[in-house]
Amino acid sequence: VPDPRFPFLGVHFTPRMNGDVWLGPNAVLAYKREGYSYFDISLKDLWESLTFSGMQRLMFKYMTFGATEMYRGVFAGAQVRQLQRFMPDLKRSDIIRGPAGVRAQALDAQGNLVDDFVFDGGEGALGSRVLHVRNAPSPAATSSLAIAQMIAETATQKFGL
Repeated sequence: VPDPRFPFLGVHFTPRMNGDVWLGPNAVLAYKREGYSYFDISLKDLWESLTFSGMQRLMFKYMTFGATEMYRGVFAGAQVRQLQRFMPDLKRSDIIRGPAGVRAQALDAQGNLVDDFVFDGGEGALGSRVLHVRNAPSPAATSSLAIAQMIAETATQKFGL
């Protein structure tokens, strides 16, 4: 249930194969490139993120919303209160904290989230022999057959296959 005013994920109820329902994911700033908890911190990675002009613009534009998302990420009861708008009978005792993931979301210098895949070959001598596929805008998109076809077509064109 995304909120169209914000470029973030919104409320998710994610059914799992085993019958469980995950509440989330939400989207918050990771303090490390591969940081899977609020305690995974790299000062270098965090500094690079916070000093990027696009990040500064994004944070300024959505400061209140972003701080609220961070709060809900830490305090599950706050997340449950938001989810109760859609499932009024949901209680804090009904949930347990699940695993965390990291999604590398591309951001342009103006502070806009990039909504599509970014293809490039990198630099240097091997750049022409490599195809980087960056910025999966949705975790679900990584399993899409249509996207697999687009990547295959891009690779075919780049490498003359």
